[in-house]
Amino acid sequence: MKKKGFDTRYFVILAMLCAIMLVLQMTGIGLVPLPFINATTMHIPVILGAILLGPTAGGILGAEFGLFSIWTNTTSSSSVLAFAFSPVLAGEMCGAGGAVSAVWTALGCRILLGVIAGWLWKLLKKVKVTDVAALPVAAGVSTIMHSLLVMGSIGLLFSGQFAQAKGIPMDTVFAVAMGVVATSGIPEAIAAIIIVTAVGKALLTLIAHTQKRRR
Repeated sequence: MKKKGFDTRYFVILAMLCAIMLVLQMTGIGLVPLPFINATTMHIPVILGAILLGPTAGGILGAEFGLFSIWTNTTSSSSVLAFAFSPVLAGEMCGAGGAVSAVWTALGCRILLGVIAGWLWKLLKKVKVTDVAALPVAAGVSTIMHSLLVMGSIGLLFSGQFAQAKGIPMDTVFAVAMGVVATSGIPEAIAAIIIVTAVGKALLTLIAHTQKRRR
């Protein structure tokens, strides 16, 4: 019975977070088009899911994030880097290799976001870091690592297209890509720290109380 209850709770929370991400996508506040790259709040449910349910759930939610990113950048994004997240657009520009690279940037990096957040949370709890300290660390570090993965991948896999889109010399591509991490990734990390800490603490407390009542 205990195992069944755990399984039910797992899938209920996972479904709830998937639904929240769908709402973020449909309302346009999950991926907000900016002139250069889309800003996102979609990473927050991914990190929450990874903390509450583990790396596997984080990876599933990250995959949903990635699929939404592919859809948005293929169908409606005005960002000059939309091609880097769309296998269709990248395929038209760079052939099959570009399409594969775009799948990695949009989908692979987002799956890794959830996996990294989940394993980072496990590590922090293994060394007995309190929830109040572990939540902001997991949220902030995983968000910055996600930004580094995405922009690093774009700078490496789409260096020529990046330089052309930005109007910069090729030898400055990686430095400019890391600059985007500072201007976009840091605000996203701050938002994740605030929301994940507040919501995560409340949900962890609720789950702990529920488990106590079942014993």
